[in-house]
Amino acid sequence: MPERQKNQVSPPPFYRFDPLVPILFVTLIFFLTFLARVLPAPLMPGIVSEMALSPSRAGALFLIMSLGYFAALIGSGYISAVIFHRRTIALSAWGVGAALLLMAFSSRPWHLEVSMFFLGAAAGLYLPSGITALTGMVDPRHWGKAVSIHELAPNLAFVSAPLLAEFFLRAFTWRAMPGAVGVFALFIGLWFAVSGRGGDFPGTRPDMTAFRALAGSRGFWVMVILFGLAISSTMGIYTMLPLYLIDEAGLERGFANKLLAYSRLPGLAMALAAGWASDYFGPKRTIIAVLGATGAATIMVGLSHNPSLLSFAVVVQATIATGFFPAGFSLLSASTPEAYRSVAVSMTIPIAFVFGGGITPAVIGVTGDAGSFAAGIMLMGGLICIGAFLPLFVKS
Repeated sequence: MPERQKNQVSPPPFYRFDPLVPILFVTLIFFLTFLARVLPAPLMPGIVSEMALSPSRAGALFLIMSLGYFAALIGSGYISAVIFHRRTIALSAWGVGAALLLMAFSSRPWHLEVSMFFLGAAAGLYLPSGITALTGMVDPRHWGKAVSIHELAPNLAFVSAPLLAEFFLRAFTWRAMPGAVGVFALFIGLWFAVSGRGGDFPGTRPDMTAFRALAGSRGFWVMVILFGLAISSTMGIYTMLPLYLIDEAGLERGFANKLLAYSRLPGLAMALAAGWASDYFGPKRTIIAVLGATGAATIMVGLSHNPSLLSFAVVVQATIATGFFPAGFSLLSASTPEAYRSVAVSMTIPIAFVFGGGITPAVIGVTGDAGSFAAGIMLMGGLICIGAFLPLFVKS
């Protein structure tokens, strides 16, 4: 192979921890892809009212989105191997923008379902290429700093989605928010394609040998269930909470959206505390404690009818639930052979997301059809409590 061709496909040399602007640029795209996935939640009461959706069909929208996300995560390696990571990141932003515009102009429920599938697929393209591009921009000694900046995106998306929704709903219909965010995502994707840094090298196609090895491991499937329960307790509950708070618990829309936003703020500190606890007490003990407390708090959300007690329960549940992930990733790494660790992450998250981000909202929607969102929330709380004992079956 000529020397020039080699240079075209080799990862760039590591930079010092100087490129804060390029890191923030990639983080902005992560924020937009995550915001796009959670913004339907605070808009759902308006969508349900306008399109006359049943609670079960509203919940199924998130299942449809999770299937698109799963398909894209599994196939992202094939795409980035052809068009390189940087173009894959830009493609993700463009796809998110186009899907949001399709959502904004949806006139029938099936239009909305198609837009949700493509929204999940477009967002799913980002993560493998985004992380690879990010770590390629800095020296390995500074990966922790870079990733910590990058991981601000989902937490900020959880907080900002309800606040932005309330801002748009005060003056417009629910369609205004996906329309505005969609246009912005198209612009940012174009800007990144033209002047973004990082990821100018191809991705790696999935290793089927590693897939088969992990699929035959009991510990791997236990970890999938644990991550599925953790995603249920965060994103799964979050997506259906506005319908429960407004339609069933009777809270005023503006208060419910503010509660949804502010309940996520303490989670920023909780994630740091859980990381320390995982190092000090061990990931298994930390997961058992966090999932047990999260399950109990989730049940409390379903049982609470007094607005003050319900608000307290929502904040406690959202705060504790974020404590799983530092310990969860530590246990996943400790229970997986070193050669398979990156593949384990790429397999665990999409499968777990289908359950936590798709099936959980669908189940809560079905119980909503039967007259009680609270019953579905308490059911998931019970499953999370039972799942707290699963780390005992994982060998480190």
